[in-house]
Amino acid sequence: MDGGSSAQVIRLHRHAAGASRAEACPDDGDASVVELPRQDAEGTDSAQELTGRDDVLDRLLTFLRNRITGEYPVDEFGFDPELTDTVVLPPLRLLYEKWFRVTTLGVENLPVDGGALLVGNHSGVLPIDSVMTAFAVHEEHPRQRHLRMLGADLLFKTPFLGTLARKSGQTLACNPDAERLLRAGELVGVWPEGFKGVGKPFSARYKLQRFGRGGFASAAMRAQVPIIPVAIVGAEEIYPKIGDIKPLARLLGLPYFPVTPFFPLLGPLGAIPLPTKWTIEFGEPILTDGYEADAVDDPMRMFTLNDQVRESIQQMLYRHLAKRRNVFQG
Repeated sequence: MDGGSSAQVIRLHRHAAGASRAEACPDDGDASVVELPRQDAEGTDSAQELTGRDDVLDRLLTFLRNRITGEYPVDEFGFDPELTDTVVLPPLRLLYEKWFRVTTLGVENLPVDGGALLVGNHSGVLPIDSVMTAFAVHEEHPRQRHLRMLGADLLFKTPFLGTLARKSGQTLACNPDAERLLRAGELVGVWPEGFKGVGKPFSARYKLQRFGRGGFASAAMRAQVPIIPVAIVGAEEIYPKIGDIKPLARLLGLPYFPVTPFFPLLGPLGAIPLPTKWTIEFGEPILTDGYEADAVDDPMRMFTLNDQVRESIQQMLYRHLAKRRNVFQG
C-alpha cells in the first residue's frame, strides 16, 4: 500500500482551549428594516429535521471518503477519533437515552482540559457500565472529550472486540500506559475492582470489592492529575447474577460463566440487559499535586489515597440508593 492510503499517525498532545471571537455588527442609521413573514412551528421543525439529516449525511460521506483515501489520524495507542465519533458512539445513544435513561450528575467536576483519572465502581456481569460512562463523558462534557479507558488483557485477546477497543481509545490496564495518557492531558477511566466487581453475585450488589494494590493512585500521583471518583447506580441489576458455572468458565477461558434468572434459560433473549434506570455521578476531584515527590514510593500513603477514593465512591452509592424508589424508575 502506498503512503497516500495509510492512516496518519499523530502524537498525543494536550487539549488546547478553543478560542472564539464575536464580530460586532456595524450600526447603519439609514438602513431600513424589513419584517420577514414568520415561519410556523411545523415548518421550522421540518427545516431543522432536514438540516439534521443533511449534517448526518455529510459526516458519513466525509467519513467514507477519509476511509478510502486513508486520510484519518490515529495516535500511538491506535485511537481513531473519527471512527469512534461516527461508528462507535452513535448506536450507544439509544441505550443511554432510551433503555437505561441515564441521569448524569457532577459534569462540572470534569476538567475542561488537561488530564484526570476517573475511578468508578464496576458491576453488571458485562462491562456496560464503563461504556456508558465513556458515552456520558463525551455526551455531557462541553467539549465532548473522549474517555480513554483501561481494559483487561482478556478484552484485547478477543477477536474483533480487541481491535474495536483499541480504535475507540482503550488500552491495556497498566501503569506505564496510564501515566503516558495522563501526562498527555487525557481523561483516563479505570475500574479497579476488575472481574471481582463486574462478576460479583447479585447478593453483593453495590458493595465495593477490593481495589487491588492501588496502582491507579500511583499513576495519578506521578502524573500530578486529580482523581475523580465515579458512582454508577443501576448497572448492578441489568444481569442479576445468581450463579456461576465454573467448569464451563474454565473450559472457555473466562473468569466466570454467569447464571441469571433469564440466562442461559432463555438463550440469546436472556442476554438482553434489563432496562434499569441509571445514575452516573462524577464526584469532587481528589487532588494529587500537593504530595511530595517521594510519596509515590510510600506504601502507606498509597493505601490511604486508595482508601479515600474507594470510600468516596461507596458513600455516593449509598446516597443514591437511599433516594431510589425502585430499580426501573430511579
